Amino acid sequence: MRIDRTMMTLAAVILVALPGTAVHAQATGNMPLNGPVVPGVCYLSREAIFANAKVGQAASARLKQLAEQAQGEIDAERRPLDADVQAYRAKMSSLSVEQRQSQEQTLAQRMQSMQADQQTKGRQLEATRAKAMSQIAAYAQPVIASMYASKNCGVLFDRNAVLGGNMANDISSGVVQGLDAKVTTISFNMEPVPAANTGSGTP
Repeated sequence: MRIDRTMMTLAAVILVALPGTAVHAQATGNMPLNGPVVPGVCYLSREAIFANAKVGQAASARLKQLAEQAQGEIDAERRPLDADVQAYRAKMSSLSVEQRQSQEQTLAQRMQSMQADQQTKGRQLEATRAKAMSQIAAYAQPVIASMYASKNCGVLFDRNAVLGGNMANDISSGVVQGLDAKVTTISFNMEPVPAANTGSGTP
């Protein structure tokens, strides 16, 4: 498995852009499920905020960069291993049973080491993504609270969980504008390998 299937995907999911129209607009074919505006009921798409806010786009670009860097490191490790595997296959028939077993064991150990490296980099990138999302969420929270108050919201629903209804009180775009005015980028590097959960209960 190439590392880009496990890590590049993680980098991409942070900012998967959603369609501009609400999901309910496509319910039952061409007949959107609208209706009257429900006072005090508001909607928010966190995914749309991360996808459209400048700080989210900057974070996505940085995550992609880190994932490509990690992929390059894995590829550099894989190339000599692939070459040695091909060389072994070419001469395998001329080797003794003991020689084949020895070389196969060595190649298997190198393969396991590379796979462990790949998994470690995947965990690092996931930890990095989670930290970046947390930072963006911290910036967005007061903006969301301000929009919530200005729209006289009494309850806030996840827009992406709504099957139908009038989405006039969707505050996502307003939050994006407010977030853009507050911050446009964040800087971060790859997080270290997350500590293993030992289950010791130590705080």
